[in-house]
Amino acid sequence: MSAVSVVLALVMAVCGPLTVSSAAQTQTPASAATHSVVTWGASADRQGAGPADRSYRLIVRTSVGGTNMRIRLSNAFGENPVTFASAYAGLRKQGAELVRGSNRALSFGGAASVTVPAGETVLSDPLPGKLAAQSDLVISLYVTGAQGPTTGHGMAMQTNYATAGDHAAEEGAANWTDPMGSWYWLDAVDVETSTAVGSLVALGDSITDGWQSSTDLDRRWPDYLSRRLQKADTPVKGVANEGISGNKVLADGAGQSALNRLQRDVLSHPGVRTVFLFEGVNDIKAHSGVTAQDMIDGYRKIIERAHAAGKCVVGSTIGPFKGWYEWDAAAESVRLEVNQFIRDSGELDAVTDFDRILRSPYDHERISPFFDNGDHLHPNDKGMQAMADAVAVESLTSC
Repeated sequence: MSAVSVVLALVMAVCGPLTVSSAAQTQTPASAATHSVVTWGASADRQGAGPADRSYRLIVRTSVGGTNMRIRLSNAFGENPVTFASAYAGLRKQGAELVRGSNRALSFGGAASVTVPAGETVLSDPLPGKLAAQSDLVISLYVTGAQGPTTGHGMAMQTNYATAGDHAAEEGAANWTDPMGSWYWLDAVDVETSTAVGSLVALGDSITDGWQSSTDLDRRWPDYLSRRLQKADTPVKGVANEGISGNKVLADGAGQSALNRLQRDVLSHPGVRTVFLFEGVNDIKAHSGVTAQDMIDGYRKIIERAHAAGKCVVGSTIGPFKGWYEWDAAAESVRLEVNQFIRDSGELDAVTDFDRILRSPYDHERISPFFDNGDHLHPNDKGMQAMADAVAVESLTSC
């Protein structure tokens, strides 16, 4: 699927550039060499038809801080062109309300709107000013015309907002009356920072996507890891979460497979140093017919392509899921064989053993009750944090 760069000039109001006061804010000397790194991402997928003439307020949490922010809008799965008639970038105060004076009009090659063809993406020009690490960034879009199938990320674990008409410029929350649980069109944000700094992209399924973590509190395991990295002595500071609930390594279904979306969702992002591969439980579940060798072959293709692109690859074992309705002894046998490959093959640059972190000490086929959200597959917030804490920071630069 092709991608065109459509210029998005992010025009600043007279009150100045987007800024956030924070001790964690990235400071890059003017003389230092810089490059762009991804600070937020969410996997694009096909969503339902969107109503005509509607505004969307999309809230995302940055990871690494920097300057010259850019956004990427995607119409990758649309069947029709989509017109963004009005667009703004600001900082959130609470709910749908923005910090006063932070909302800035965006322009598109000097124009107020842009039409993105079906199957294409749009990359913005840099927005002057500094953006802090761990900021609640708000992108507000007004979209005209009937949409047909839209492009977005269905399970945001974040309350976003929509409303009829053009309200993108408003900093207040009064007209943003329709909460929603998805992100539409926005699939990446990057910033400029030192060339010594890079990002990690987490490629995964519903556990990475954060299913059953607390909504609006950024408690997915990549969120916990992002907060660790800001304080750690490591050049890996950015984190993009490219998990899709129900996703598989080998087959399309809930989103394109990890193999088929690797270029768009991972390798296309700027400044990526490390790919964190944690996926496979949906491939091997009961009666799928997928063998351990099938999984190993799929992992090898991802590892080879990431290495060819100059990325480190950290992998994780598949966690326990006995008690989940799609578990059986045959699936467990495949899981154990796949995990042995992940641990012992040496083909990954490093391994984080989520299986050993999450499993019950009394039954290694089950998730620990302390980490179980109740469905026997997905970790709760404590489990998410334990996963992030288990990642050895030095492993992220192991190649």
